[in-house]
Amino acid sequence: MSDSGLRSFYLQDIPLDQALEHFRHALTEAGLGSTMPAERIPVEAGLGRVTAEPIWARISSPHYHSGAMDGYAVRAADTQGASDRSPVQLKIGEKAWYIDTGGALPSGTDAVIPIESIEPIGSTKQGRALEAIRVLGPVTPWSHVRSMGEDMVATELVFPAGQVLRPVDLGAIAASGHFEINVLRKPRVGIVPTGSELIPPGTNPEPGRIVEFNSIMLAAQVEDWGGVPHRYPIVPDDLERIQAALKLAAEENDLVLINAGSSAGSKDFTATAVEALGDLLVHGVAVRPGHPVILGMISNGSHPLAVPVIGVPGYPVSAALTGEIFVAPLLRRWTGSQPERPGVLTAQLARKVHSTAGDLEYLRVAVGRVGSRWVAAPLSRGAGVISSLVRADGIVQIPAGVQGISAGEPVQVHLYRSVSILENTILVLGSHDLTLDLLAQFLAQRGRRLTSANLGSLGGLIALRREEAHLAGCHLLDPASGDYNLSYIQEYLPDVPVVVMGLVGREQGLLVPRRNPASIAGLQDLTRPGLRFVNRQRGSGTRILLDYHLGQLRIEPSLIQGYEHEEYTHLTVAAAVASGAADYGLGIHAASVALNLDFIPLFKERYDLVIPRTHFESALLEPLLRVLESAEFRQAVEALPGYDIEPMGRIIYESDG
Repeated sequence: MSDSGLRSFYLQDIPLDQALEHFRHALTEAGLGSTMPAERIPVEAGLGRVTAEPIWARISSPHYHSGAMDGYAVRAADTQGASDRSPVQLKIGEKAWYIDTGGALPSGTDAVIPIESIEPIGSTKQGRALEAIRVLGPVTPWSHVRSMGEDMVATELVFPAGQVLRPVDLGAIAASGHFEINVLRKPRVGIVPTGSELIPPGTNPEPGRIVEFNSIMLAAQVEDWGGVPHRYPIVPDDLERIQAALKLAAEENDLVLINAGSSAGSKDFTATAVEALGDLLVHGVAVRPGHPVILGMISNGSHPLAVPVIGVPGYPVSAALTGEIFVAPLLRRWTGSQPERPGVLTAQLARKVHSTAGDLEYLRVAVGRVGSRWVAAPLSRGAGVISSLVRADGIVQIPAGVQGISAGEPVQVHLYRSVSILENTILVLGSHDLTLDLLAQFLAQRGRRLTSANLGSLGGLIALRREEAHLAGCHLLDPASGDYNLSYIQEYLPDVPVVVMGLVGREQGLLVPRRNPASIAGLQDLTRPGLRFVNRQRGSGTRILLDYHLGQLRIEPSLIQGYEHEEYTHLTVAAAVASGAADYGLGIHAASVALNLDFIPLFKERYDLVIPRTHFESALLEPLLRVLESAEFRQAVEALPGYDIEPMGRIIYESDG
């Protein structure tokens, strides 16, 4: 491609509040600082829309006096003096008229006597051929009558401007005599994905190609925030084509999101295109994740600076965060909807996190109530880790200038989920296992949510000691006894009454590429020149298992290329091998099957659930214990490769602390 006209830009990160102020000022100058113009729509299409002007009742509701029950309309004065001993007789058609519920009261009547409260005189065929009715007691004016205007009166205010319309609101508007309403027009938002490496969803990606899914996520965000998204085709890294796509999107939309194409390097397609079509306001914001954010104003063909454009970073976590920070407030301002004020709670951080001192960082966390305290467990932090978006219960802001937060410190969590959901969340910290994901599926059907964070087996026991989890997954080999977990529990939880419940037996072995091209046979091959190993993190049960057997074989870890290359789960170890980042790693059989690798079995181990007794006996964990007893769950686990369900649900050990 030709780089003709491509400008050299370098990120000039500015604080978030300054970036927002620049953007707000430019929007105001362009006349875009208030709500969208109005459009007229049928009432039935108004769900979720925002009224552009007050709605006044055109007619009263009801617009006539009507019967509230099946019965006879009468003048209340004609019933005065009536009693069981001295009933009053009213002739049909002269002093009494039959009406159904909702029927209009005949002129001059002001009350309805329910049909079950009269005695008929004459024929009772269908209750309409009567000669007269006998009234056994007086009625008061307007009894059993819906008076005209009881609900609303003509000219009465039904809704003010700025009302977000609910289903019941649409009924009230129709009842007040309207069949069309003026609502704020929804903003049109164009989403332009860029990158020569991108391919459409549904395409099988080759190495170096990436499935383009950010536009799907951004479009859903836009729709959720009240806009109408329009996804454009992928544009390759060509300045002229990006500029043409940006120009077209500006002509057809109120806001343009251009995804990727901006970077810290010299070739910045987005910045160059924005500057060529208008005004580049901001190039880089000091938030993490999300540095290469672009804010600008470009021409829509008739006005020089009429359409805001936001350059969204390519990494999915950064893209989602950019939407939350910049797109959501703008769309809510344009649609006139009130800004969301998600719940905020104070939680205890489950493990220490480090942060870059110069940036405002947004840390996603899983949240659960453990005893009387809320606990926030940090999730994976990479800008490309989209799973952290799915699993996050909330977000913690780490201010610029703060280099980290220690474990146990209180943090403010801005919630993504309601507190009622979090109250029913079982928080598991410690070693990860695929059966935990399966367990989460079964618990969801029983009104419980299970969320987990991977701290390693030792990290899970420490979390239990600090009362930061409901249970921990653990598979720590005791080299002295050959047993699992018990000696570590006695060391790390000497004063905590616990129940150790077996979950599964499982195979550990070497994960290698298909057909084992390096002919790896066992741990003795770890020191072969040219072979790269991928390890688990310190404190994990797999790492302890490896180190024990390396010691038995008298293999020095320093001789193993890749021993310091650490991953936090069996699946990420498998991914490293499948991607070619490593030639082999130690993990469970099921992880090799998940990523189409070969497996060399080496060891069998027991994976337990360590549960403080206070939680073991709680109502929160009762569904979990029932799942472990269910035949359906046991069959599902048994179908996974490399698993043995013999220990499942068996009490291995109990302590009184």
